[in-house]
Amino acid sequence: MENEALENEALKVIKNRKSVRNYLDKPVGEKDLETLIKSGMAAPSAVNLRPWDFLAVKNGSTLKALADVMPFGKMLSGAGAALIVCGTPEKSVPNAPEFWVQDCSAASENILLAAESMGLGAVWLGVYPVKERIQGVRNILNIPENVVPLNIISIGYPAGAEKPKNKFEVEKIHKEKW
Repeated sequence: MENEALENEALKVIKNRKSVRNYLDKPVGEKDLETLIKSGMAAPSAVNLRPWDFLAVKNGSTLKALADVMPFGKMLSGAGAALIVCGTPEKSVPNAPEFWVQDCSAASENILLAAESMGLGAVWLGVYPVKERIQGVRNILNIPENVVPLNIISIGYPAGAEKPKNKFEVEKIHKEKW
């Protein structure tokens, strides 16, 4: 868009989204978690099968246990909450169960953008496809074997002033042919 003054709110949220790892000691409310989950469920899904499930965690000891099994998840110990986005491959597209990853990733991005728009900080912590992480999260949260945790989204009220990164790279744009 040539004119930044014409930029709408949705584009501002997209450009301002950043990974937030430091939080104030303030809980995230149930209504906010519900809003985030509803935002996730508004994502597109192949054949509209929606093979996702969401777990909301607010208990401090559970957040600490999750931090202990996630090599880059130490911020979970200080988070106000976390959402775990899970997928069930057999509920995905017949003959292409791998589409659950795309569907759950779209839901996850919706959650991250919603958090930004609500003044919350969030960061995506990858669980799938690392077997040790999957099993660790599965054990802590009693997730059934047929359900796969894709990620943990750590959520809280930002303690710092993280700035969004400019990730635009013109050389990654290809027109019509490579």
